[in-house]
Amino acid sequence: MNSQNGVDGDVTGNRLVLVGNAIVDLVMRVPALPERGGDIISSDTALTTGGGFNALTAARRLGLPALYAGAHGTGPFGDRVRADLTREGIELVLPPITETDTGFCVAFVDDDGERTFTTSLGAEARLTEADATAVLAALRPGDMVQISGYGLAYPVNRPILASLVARLPEHTQVFLDPGPLVAQIPEEVLKPVLARCDWVSCNQREGRLLTGLPDAHDAAAALAAQLGPRTGVLLRADADGCWLVPPGGDAQHIPGRRVTAVDSNGAGDAHAGAFLALLGHGLDVTAAAQGANAAAAFAVTRHGPATGPTLGELLDFLNGDPPAAQLTSALRR
Repeated sequence: MNSQNGVDGDVTGNRLVLVGNAIVDLVMRVPALPERGGDIISSDTALTTGGGFNALTAARRLGLPALYAGAHGTGPFGDRVRADLTREGIELVLPPITETDTGFCVAFVDDDGERTFTTSLGAEARLTEADATAVLAALRPGDMVQISGYGLAYPVNRPILASLVARLPEHTQVFLDPGPLVAQIPEEVLKPVLARCDWVSCNQREGRLLTGLPDAHDAAAALAAQLGPRTGVLLRADADGCWLVPPGGDAQHIPGRRVTAVDSNGAGDAHAGAFLALLGHGLDVTAAAQGANAAAAFAVTRHGPATGPTLGELLDFLNGDPPAAQLTSALRR
């Protein structure tokens, strides 16, 4: 047990390598979003590290070694991001960019726990070909490479990431979270990235944007059909859990857990990070999805974007459910 970052039972031979965006979140709690031209008083404001940091933290706390392979800047925001990554035991692949700071996001969280974002780009949106070469050199067999749809939407990062994905070795698994900017990713960039993916994880809005279908089951099934039999799909449905389509399989509903949500910021990242960590522990895809639902439910009961559970907390939260038995067995090996 690492008492500093809550990690117990590291996975052997698997790592999460996130080529995404770890930024600073300015989180403001408001009763509701103000009308256009209006104003509203925040009841609470916090400055935290977020973005890709949330998924990395969720995976790391469940024992999956994690590397941040995105860009980061020099300044107060970049310093904070690096300090928080180090605190969580997450390695950095790239050196800092010296001429600019890391970007930030203003996140409004309303009384229903829903969040709305506005982002200011910084160093994380300035990947170079040299960065891509360094990421490729850092990869090892068994690595899980997570690509962010944010990066695919950023004009500078877009061609670098598309080229990087095309060059990823076959011994790596590729996981894409297309994110809320998916509609802004050019088809000529998104299509080849999707073709290389082993897993795509999205929420209902993103599933609708990708397929044109509002129903969660229909969107998950249609997306899986578009992607082909080598790619699995997770369509997150908030409190209703998720729809899982294993590679080459049929869509199945994985029920969620009913909790009182206080902050949904980072819930999708908690789900994604937990799913990958549990796959790394050797759980089957259904149990990994059940565990990811539980991790996301745990996360929304706490304030802040990086609130995924440790292994011990997840086992307690699962309270003997099937994924707990698989996870306990894996940890005893």
